[in-house]
Amino acid sequence: MLVGLLEKGMFVSRLDRDWVGTPFPFQGFFIESEKDVELLGNYCTSVFIDVVKSNAPAEPLLTLGRNGKSVFPPRVQEYRNTVDLHDELPRAREAHASARKLAQRLEADVRGSRRLVAGDIHDAVEPMVESLIRNVDAFFWLMALLRRDDYAYSHAVHCSALAAAFGRHLALPREVLVDLATGGMLLDIGKAALPEELFKHPGPLSPEAVVAMRSHVAEGLKVFDESGLHGVWARDILAGHHERHDGSGYPNGLKGDQIPLAARMGGIIDTYDAICSDRPHAKGASRHVALQAVYRASDKLYQGEVVEQFLQCLCVYPTGSLVELSSGEVGIVMAQNQARRLRPRVMLLLDADKRAYRPYRDIDLMAVERDAGGSTAVRIVTSLEPGAHGLDPAALFLA
Repeated sequence: MLVGLLEKGMFVSRLDRDWVGTPFPFQGFFIESEKDVELLGNYCTSVFIDVVKSNAPAEPLLTLGRNGKSVFPPRVQEYRNTVDLHDELPRAREAHASARKLAQRLEADVRGSRRLVAGDIHDAVEPMVESLIRNVDAFFWLMALLRRDDYAYSHAVHCSALAAAFGRHLALPREVLVDLATGGMLLDIGKAALPEELFKHPGPLSPEAVVAMRSHVAEGLKVFDESGLHGVWARDILAGHHERHDGSGYPNGLKGDQIPLAARMGGIIDTYDAICSDRPHAKGASRHVALQAVYRASDKLYQGEVVEQFLQCLCVYPTGSLVELSSGEVGIVMAQNQARRLRPRVMLLLDADKRAYRPYRDIDLMAVERDAGGSTAVRIVTSLEPGAHGLDPAALFLA
């Protein structure tokens, strides 16, 4: 849509240029005044409007890619949080424990050459999906507070939850969310069939080791097919999460829309969580930095439209992000405000002098959007790296 035709209430989801180098938040934003339109006009000729989030009429461009082809299936089930975060936490904790036990058992079964049981996988994945449907923040808040003591197990659970949450954001049917969560859980299961030292090597791999490492995709598909699982979305994730938009991926060098949508989603999810995680060769970065890394690879490694929806799904400061506010206080993002994505709910940990709050304070930045004089009140000014100011959310017993 041409900038001159924009109206108050429309949600801008994409520009006709890169977000980098503009003052606009790359997760999208609402047009709130004529000044917003004027500022956009200084950078863009046209923009893309998300009609689902907009409060004003617009052309239905959300599911169309840059080539005019449909990228996403029609939205069939809109999800809204139906349970408060704190009320959902006990069920989210139970679902997380079940999913983690499953991840441990799956790896042990594959290493022991035992066939996976499809029913066991669904029994563990479905409660997690139901929790995410009731309140999408509770599960991610809980994940932020639990220590990652093993990359393989944590990565499996996190990718499973991220896949279901991404599907929820795209308004896909519940059965597809379960399928996506299953694919996320099994995304790297083929690695369990390979020598452990291959994935714990701290430096660059030899050409022979690279070939062996890449064989985990075929090994994973073998495990999947022998388990009796039949989900198309799940299998697509396993088969294609290392394919890349520009054709540089493996195992088949697929490019563009040759890659199934579930695989395009899985590739982004896999990369995002890996960047956030401590691994033998790299320390985990902040969620904000991980999103920026994925965004910079738009239309190269990952399809731009899918990246944009992933950014909108998690928001610019994903739940669990350590952030500093304009007040100088430091906190951790607890939950998102979908109407104002830069104003989430935050648990304050440190005051302006970086002294610990006792007790910790829960603040909704949406509720303090304006002070008494009408000027902008407290806001997030930056994302902090994990461990900043000596803070370890897993040691603070916030849940």
